[in-house]
Amino acid sequence: MIPALPPTLPAAPPPRIVIDTNVCLDLFVFHDPRWAALLAAVESGAVEAITRADCRDEYHIVLHYAHLPLDETSRPVAAARFDALIKVVAPPESGVRLPVCTDPDDQKFLELARDAGASALITKDKALLKLGKRLAKAGMFDVLLPEKWQPPAPAAQNGT
Repeated sequence: MIPALPPTLPAAPPPRIVIDTNVCLDLFVFHDPRWAALLAAVESGAVEAITRADCRDEYHIVLHYAHLPLDETSRPVAAARFDALIKVVAPPESGVRLPVCTDPDDQKFLELARDAGASALITKDKALLKLGKRLAKAGMFDVLLPEKWQPPAPAAQNGT
């Protein structure tokens, strides 16, 4: 009789991350090579980049700012790239109290990270970064500069 193989555990879902608008611009408009590891992790599914409708709307509005190097041909490409790689979610509000960001437009990124169970919020925004220590100390999520973010370690084979 051939011994049965031990059952394998289902793969854990990839960690969720929130990427703010300016970092998304770096990824999908400016193609900043400094964030290549972040982009590769999102493209490969090593992490699940998430957004919610109002954050997505903000990105699409910003794509029309005159100072960006976009035209009627490249703007839809930047929008489509975002939509292909960043999943829109609508998590229920957790009710866990968050610190208030000095920039009210950025509070939605904190709420999204909290409500969706994100492991990290990737941002260059000083107001958000300032709250990072308090959020980490509370055991919520990390608020990190893109260059400080590290891709997750590869999962062990067969759950070991």
